[in-house]
Amino acid sequence: MKKRTKHQNDLGNDPVLPLVLRLAIPSMIGQFVNVLYSVVDRMYIGHIPLIGDQALAGVGVTGPIVTLISSFAFWVGIGGAPLMSIRMGEKRHHQAEQVLANSFVMILVMAVILMGISYLFKTPLLLAFGASVETLPYADSYMSAVLTGTVFSLIANGLNQFIIAQGFANAGMKSVIIGAVSNIILDPIFIYLLDLGVAGAAWATVLSQLFSACYVLRILFGRQLPVRITFRGYSLRTMLIILKIGLAPFLILAFDNILIITLNTVLQQAGGERGDMLVASFTIVQSFMMLITTPLGGITGGTQAILGYNYGARQVDRIREAQRWIIRVAVIFCTVMFVLAQIVPQVFVALFSNSPQTMEFCTWAIRVYTLGIIPLAVQYAVVDGFTGMGIVRMSLPLSFLRKLNFFICVFAFAALGGAEAIFYAEPVIDVLAGICSGIIYFTVYQSILRKRELSSPAAEKAG
Repeated sequence: MKKRTKHQNDLGNDPVLPLVLRLAIPSMIGQFVNVLYSVVDRMYIGHIPLIGDQALAGVGVTGPIVTLISSFAFWVGIGGAPLMSIRMGEKRHHQAEQVLANSFVMILVMAVILMGISYLFKTPLLLAFGASVETLPYADSYMSAVLTGTVFSLIANGLNQFIIAQGFANAGMKSVIIGAVSNIILDPIFIYLLDLGVAGAAWATVLSQLFSACYVLRILFGRQLPVRITFRGYSLRTMLIILKIGLAPFLILAFDNILIITLNTVLQQAGGERGDMLVASFTIVQSFMMLITTPLGGITGGTQAILGYNYGARQVDRIREAQRWIIRVAVIFCTVMFVLAQIVPQVFVALFSNSPQTMEFCTWAIRVYTLGIIPLAVQYAVVDGFTGMGIVRMSLPLSFLRKLNFFICVFAFAALGGAEAIFYAEPVIDVLAGICSGIIYFTVYQSILRKRELSSPAAEKAG
């Protein structure tokens, strides 16, 4: 018991600002390191002699498809973890265990189904979503290998949320670092030393995900956490509640990747002879954007445990204070990344390609694509705040509206200004989403908290 107290944050009593920082910073670092999975793969692939640019374009096509599969892990993880936190805040330990048990089963079942379906439709998907005749062999080679690790990916990404949600952000960060460091070490060995090329990068990723998954399972089956994995209490009703809460963040991730797939397709078609170059360039731009949005999601997602626990405990003042600090931390992070994007994008681009044409285009594209990331911080904080408290009726419309508008802008900008104009769609939508989320925060969000403060526990149905 002493060991448990030493490492656990008290979500209901610790001072709010230190608590936010203790959860946000490790989660942000963990997710920042997690980006290295794809960034390091792409960096090494882009420098493969003779075929680097084509191979990078091929892997760029697979990226959103593979990430779309991984988003199912977050559907369960970000759906179940806040619900578990709420049950912990309500002092219903048995139901908190039930949430985790049901989430574990769902992740395993999803992994098997997704892997089977992806193998069946792999080639037509790659062709439909931006692969050309020249880049298809590289895309197929990478995706065929990485799909074998679907179960490891879903366990590592989905179940890690239940470690963070119990206040063990450092342990959650370690699970991500284990995988990322392993990937950095294994990539050059598999790609160059064993001469496996693009497939080598994929196999390095699979092994790294296996290491992360093993660590996550060791923690969740061990005795360190208050809520551990059990094999009882399976309930269809609980599973549906988990899926309902996690629907908004899942749709965010799913639509993000669908939009990237759409962008690859539009760039390939609108770019004509430059299609492969534009897809490769967008892969680099998107890699930089991941260095922003993934850690940003770590800040806003890692602190959901505070909001969920105190929502369950009806400590509304703590929720208000925590949310204010979460927004500030998110804005500060995005401001720093905005400055870097505007000043030194060429340093990042050089990690992927030595082509002068690619360097010039990507430097311009990164500066344009990141113009709206500061308002985007508000969108992330508000949507994840609603999700953390299980209020899907607000988080889902906010998420869907941004994606729908972005989808419309991509085609409109392409029709009006050609392939290059597409890159302006992201900042336009990010600014609008930030403004909309800010209005919701000062109106609806505060109204919901007031109602929660006045509500009676006896008036709610158990479960």
